[in-house]
This record gives sequence, C-alpha cells and structure tokens, in this order.
Amino acid sequence: MDSHFFAMMSRMKYIERWALMRNSQTENISEHSLEVSMLAHALAVISNKRLGNTLNAEKAALIGLYHDSTEIITGDMPTPVKYYNKEIQAAFKDIEKIAARRLVDMLPEDMRDSYQSIFFQMEGEEYLWKLLKAADKLSALIKCIQEENAGNTEFSSAKLSLTETLREMELKEVEIFMEEFLPSYYKTLDELN
Repeated sequence: MDSHFFAMMSRMKYIERWALMRNSQTENISEHSLEVSMLAHALAVISNKRLGNTLNAEKAALIGLYHDSTEIITGDMPTPVKYYNKEIQAAFKDIEKIAARRLVDMLPEDMRDSYQSIFFQMEGEEYLWKLLKAADKLSALIKCIQEENAGNTEFSSAKLSLTETLREMELKEVEIFMEEFLPSYYKTLDELN
C-alpha cells in the first residue's frame, strides 16, 4: 500500500508565510520549520546545561521540524485572523488537530506510533512544548529583525509585539537566548566573521 506522508511533507516548501505582509525575502514553512527546530533544540540545551533540567533536546528539534506541517492542509492562517478572538483560535486549534491526525494516518500503521508524540503533545511534555512555542515566536522575531535589516519597516509593529509576547512567556531559556544570541542577528555577514 502506498503511503503519501513524505510526499505531503515535501510540499511544505510551497506554503508561504507572512502572506499579508510585504516581504523583502519570502519564507516558506519548510525554511521556518528548520529554524524552529534549531531554536527549540537550543532552548532545550540551554534549559539542560544552564538551568539543570533534563529535557529531550533531540525530540524538541524533531517536533520543531514538523510543527507547522499541518499547514500543508490548512494553509498558513495570518496571525491577526488566527488570534482575532477566542472562538476563532479554538476552532483553528481543532482544525489543526484534524489535519495532524490526517497526516499521521497517511503513515503505514506500524510507523504511526513513532510519530504520535511529534504531532501531539504527550503527558509530561508540557514544558518541552512551551519551549517549542517560544522557538516559533523567536523564529518570527528573527524574521522581523531580518526584514528591518533589509530596510523593510512593514515588520516593525510585529517585532515589538513578538518581543513583548516572548517576555510575557517568562522563560529563562528565552531570556538567555535573547541576551546571548539575538544581538548577532543585527550584524552583517562581515561583522559575524
């Protein structure tokens, strides 16, 4: 029997992000997911090394890789629409769960259990998923910084909003990342070398 799972995953590159904003550089969910994966891994490593936790950093990276794959089915819902009110937000969460179930069901039956905990939060992993959400927000903030660096002021208010959202999450891992790593995103390639 054919399995369509990975053929569907390969379509992540066709889903553009930031559809309502003028972009100097387009970004698709495949690119975004790679960055979220790296950031989620980094936040989990910071949590373990600096804060004494024992999170599975590799699993954080895996969840990050697949975190927006449901958008292959749903499309990328713009943030102002997605978070317009609690009812729309709840409805979209339900739609995302249905899409995730549909994607997992595309796998051969003997592989599905290996992907359940990547697509669905398991008991005891609440903090790991909270860090993943922060990594997603950090990726969006980085996009805003990069757009501003390119002279695009379209992302200025999103940058302020995301910075405030990240601070309100009150995650020490995020504070550490923002203090130690975020300033480098304001530099040119020559300055980084």
